[in-house]
Amino acid sequence: MTRSEQTIAESGAGKIGVLNLQGDVFEHLDHLERIGIEGVPVKRLEDFDSLVGLIIPGGESSCLARLMRIFEIDAMIRRRHREGMKLWGTCAGAILLATNVQGESSHLALIDMEIERNSFGSQLDSFVCEASAPKVSPEPIPLTFIRAPKILSVGPDVEILLHMDDFFAAVESPDVLATVFHPELTPSLAFHRYFARKCGLHPLPEESGAMSAWNRNSWMRMARIA
Repeated sequence: MTRSEQTIAESGAGKIGVLNLQGDVFEHLDHLERIGIEGVPVKRLEDFDSLVGLIIPGGESSCLARLMRIFEIDAMIRRRHREGMKLWGTCAGAILLATNVQGESSHLALIDMEIERNSFGSQLDSFVCEASAPKVSPEPIPLTFIRAPKILSVGPDVEILLHMDDFFAAVESPDVLATVFHPELTPSLAFHRYFARKCGLHPLPEESGAMSAWNRNSWMRMARIA
């Protein structure tokens, strides 16, 4: 982390970027705004300035990987990660961050885990449920799985946040968070608050009532900033 970024994190100020190439960009930006954190769409190299964290959203991992290479975003992510920027990959983003992807090459390889794409079947096999992740929230968290991957194993320096059946649904290292579900598609702000704190920021508390007006279309008000 650079000196200026360290100052930003220690002051509780700072921005979290959402990679704006493909996927659930505005849904994440909506959740960040509701916890009082400035979120910015990230598409160009200069968009990385002053970021303390970056969310790589769900979408299609092969498409995202190709676009990241075309725009040279992958090299910038690796560089800023070395400098201290925190990362969070959701669904496709988790696949891009894994060191080992079953049956294909890894891409960013920034968290020591093995992951399997499309582990639950087709789009019709997508589902919702609730589960407990005590380190993230004292209350059960709603989860949305859409053609989701499974984290099959993790390295010794990776902590399991949520274990479900025969797979891990949420894991973290000191500087990377990975979730195979879509927190941005539920009314819960728990994982966004957790990631903001991981970045050294101070999100609004749960009692702020930030989700009282949320619905599945709330993100659409954010699209004007693209």
